[in-house]
Amino acid sequence: MVSVVRSVADTLADAADPNRWLAQLSASLSEGDREMLSRAFSAAHEMYQGKTLSLTGENLFSHAVSSAAIVADLNLLPDAIVATLLFSTPDFRPDWQEWLTASFNRTVAVLVDGVNRVRRLTELARIDQLDTPEERARQAETMRKMLLAMVADIRVVLIKLAWRTQTMHYLPHCDEGIRRSIAQETMDVFAPLANRLGVWQIKWELEDLGFRHMEPDDYKKIAKLLDERRLERIDYIERVLGQLRDELKKAGIKGEVAGRPKHIYSIWRKMRKKNLDFAELYDIRAVRILVEKLSDCYTVLGLIHSMWQPIPGEFDDYISNPKANDYRSLHTAVIGPEDRGIEVQIRTFEMHEHAEFGVAAHWRYKEGGKGDAQYEEKISWLRQLLDWREEVSDRSGLAEAFKTELFADTIYVLTPAGRVLALPQGATAIDFAYAVHTDLGNRCRGAKVDGQIVPLSTPLGNGQRIEILAAKEGGPSVNWLHEGWVKSHRAISKIRQYIRMQNADSVRETGRQLFERELTRHSHAHPNLGALAEKLGYNRMDELYAALGHGELSLRSVAQGLESFAPPAPAKDVAPEDVVKASRGGHDSRGILIEGVDNLMTVLARCCKPAPPDSVVGFVTKGRGISIHRSNCVTLKRLSADVPERLIAADWGEQKNSVFPIDIEVIAQDRPGLLRDISDVLTREKLNVIGVNTQSRDHRARMRFTVEVRQVNDISRVLSHVLDLAAVQEVRRI
Repeated sequence: MVSVVRSVADTLADAADPNRWLAQLSASLSEGDREMLSRAFSAAHEMYQGKTLSLTGENLFSHAVSSAAIVADLNLLPDAIVATLLFSTPDFRPDWQEWLTASFNRTVAVLVDGVNRVRRLTELARIDQLDTPEERARQAETMRKMLLAMVADIRVVLIKLAWRTQTMHYLPHCDEGIRRSIAQETMDVFAPLANRLGVWQIKWELEDLGFRHMEPDDYKKIAKLLDERRLERIDYIERVLGQLRDELKKAGIKGEVAGRPKHIYSIWRKMRKKNLDFAELYDIRAVRILVEKLSDCYTVLGLIHSMWQPIPGEFDDYISNPKANDYRSLHTAVIGPEDRGIEVQIRTFEMHEHAEFGVAAHWRYKEGGKGDAQYEEKISWLRQLLDWREEVSDRSGLAEAFKTELFADTIYVLTPAGRVLALPQGATAIDFAYAVHTDLGNRCRGAKVDGQIVPLSTPLGNGQRIEILAAKEGGPSVNWLHEGWVKSHRAISKIRQYIRMQNADSVRETGRQLFERELTRHSHAHPNLGALAEKLGYNRMDELYAALGHGELSLRSVAQGLESFAPPAPAKDVAPEDVVKASRGGHDSRGILIEGVDNLMTVLARCCKPAPPDSVVGFVTKGRGISIHRSNCVTLKRLSADVPERLIAADWGEQKNSVFPIDIEVIAQDRPGLLRDISDVLTREKLNVIGVNTQSRDHRARMRFTVEVRQVNDISRVLSHVLDLAAVQEVRRI
């Protein structure tokens, strides 16, 4: 809020007569700046004569002057005004950079270059209207971050906001399709960006104009309900501010008083959010009072309530009871002069700075986003810079302060369809491909950047348009990792996962065969396999097999481990059914081979659900034959801890049309349609689902599926497809 409200409409009214506007502005400039602005004005008039904007049809010179008038009111220095007048120079002069630098200065050329890049980028970037509201919101947020990240001078973004504001004022002259498209983009991207930067006069204007074209009936309804015109409401606020200043002076309280009439869009938003009628709103006119001391807040509250009648139920003490984000202020509503409602906020200067630039910052709770702390600190710095520009007397260093590399840790690039993706600084086309889809990353063989083929190792830059050249099949190269061509955690993880999945099965199988050969040589040993793995430094037998297959574990070490598991002599009091007697060996009806035992019933353990080709171990039970466990089964380890003599070697024989149940666990961020999407994958893979158990807590889903398979190897491809689904974080066999 500002003490004297000058709206964008007032500015554009002045700019309606370009020559008069130039004369008024020049009067406040130095001789050198006045001469530079005059030359820019003449050059723009000559260059743009008879030209119009392609999308809206607006006269190009009128658009440039009106946008420059808004920039001038933002107090961004003459260089920015000149750059706004000449923003379209690249469309008319091939030597535009050299000409701008020679005719004006290097800063003007840099600003025009930045504005031109932002203009081209926003023409390419698109928010897919067919996406879910959540996905559209994420894409709009990415676009806002992109606009801040790709500019070297924050004034480029402010020039773009001024340009968009003028376009919104011209929209009534366009057809409905263009009006709605531009208004939607304005509400999604540019109004929140202006709010985030604290450029209030532009933010209010963009919201009201966007609302006017998106919801014309609601806009007209609220406009009609307002009993005053905008200028009348501003005049009323100024009279209220004058009375408040007089009262503060009489009470000896030092402070600042500011106010504004609430805008149509914010009125509509509050009515909808709180389900209120227009008559129930008391903050159509708002006043803010800033004081030096905490005690002054309550003194001023008493003064307000003594001047005007408080409205019951409209007082909130957020000083004694701060909001969750530590926002502190006194809020009250009163019946002011002429029986009109006024909202009053009272806080100290320190509380106000925290509300504007700290964790309670206005843009966060207005947008409803959580954000990340580092990004919010950068926004806070920019807001303070834009706030300071109004106060500094020495403006010589201000141009340098506008230069920013705050957002250089992330780059933003576009897909061929206009979708914006965020990648870490230094990312390559490989990172981009994996950000689009895992399968595209696996098949990536080349890339085009802005239409030109480049090596996969080429670092990408902000605003580039990337197209991936992919093979029909194949996988990533491990050299991508060794050469340092991949920067994003997602791409690195997916490449490693692919390589593990491709090689792990064969490596483990080789290790298992080596182990079983060694186990045959030490047939007198009957080891607890879980304990053996631990003894050799591995958590599971699968890890031991992999180490053997890779050559990281020697057969000598395995032999030494096996020898340490010599079976104890049978105790005299052991029940006969617990003793494993040697015989010719046999198998059960499932085809499970039991070493040294014939004609004993076997049952697959429910705790670990073994299936071929899992490494398995038998455990002799009382009265139920032999239960078959996976060799790394935790339950088996517990059961056999005291009776290792009950363990018996087992393996899979010939399987004839047998199916085995196994459990799959999926962990994901909960979202609509997640269960359906996972079920679709299982159906496509022709897996029979015989059990489902799902839980969701704090937007985190944990799902367990029991499916029937013939071989465990059948499931690796399925796990990969499930992991590729949106929001899925982890998927594994239990």
